[in-house]
Amino acid sequence: MIILFRLLSHLPLAWLHLLGGVLGWLTWLLSPTYRRHLRENLSLALGPEGVARVQAAAIGEAGKGMLELPKIWLRPLSETAARVVEVSGWELVEAATRRGKGILYLTPHLGCFEVTAQYLSTQAPITVLYRPPKQAWLQTMIEAGRARARLYLATADLAGVRTLLKALKRGEAVGMLPDQAPKEGEGRWLDFFGKPAYTMTLAARLVESGATVIMVWAERLPNGRGYHFHLRAPARPLTGGIEQRAQQINHEIEDLIRECPAQYLWGYNRYKQRKSTPVAEQDSPR
Repeated sequence: MIILFRLLSHLPLAWLHLLGGVLGWLTWLLSPTYRRHLRENLSLALGPEGVARVQAAAIGEAGKGMLELPKIWLRPLSETAARVVEVSGWELVEAATRRGKGILYLTPHLGCFEVTAQYLSTQAPITVLYRPPKQAWLQTMIEAGRARARLYLATADLAGVRTLLKALKRGEAVGMLPDQAPKEGEGRWLDFFGKPAYTMTLAARLVESGATVIMVWAERLPNGRGYHFHLRAPARPLTGGIEQRAQQINHEIEDLIRECPAQYLWGYNRYKQRKSTPVAEQDSPR
């Protein structure tokens, strides 16, 4: 697989997206589990009309997201960053940098989420939350692709949380996927498009550091032209307790997804079923 990824990294991005569209449909046809998750998630979030409107495009975009990874991970950073051909909202970063309290970048599974931290690391140091995958070969690829000169990894455990907090105290940036399903006992059941989804609370906790929160995602442009980098301030101030702030973050993610629903990773199991009635959770560093 590593050899295959290296070979794919040399293909033009337009070719990878074309092949990725085919891969998306093959995955859809061959995997009943994936098919079920994608349909169920789309239906829960957008309803029957949303399924009819978005499903076909979402299948192809998911495949593109897979086959663009070799290009993002294995090519030189300068080449990867150059694929960001348009940026909207950079003034938010400049203002947050002047403020000096650190920046909390929240990137959902929307568009090319792997390119966001890479691009941001060309501007200033950034530490990103990282959960090692089960496959050893994939872990090797991810670590090699994400460990750039000013891009640092923090494991998704207590030590990693401390690493994130230290970076924020230095006035640096940290990043994470706020819609990543946490481990059992580490999240809260909160609304996501009106349905209960097991939601991480770490992003909401890090708001307490005083860091500036910026929502960011990279829109995949047609014909392999590259990516449009979108940066947004939360539409509503993140206030209240941990649960209230985490719920607000879910709503911010919803707003971004509505802008480009076809590029959200609907096959990701965002709506995990409750195994039992949740026990009241104690506040923890995660």
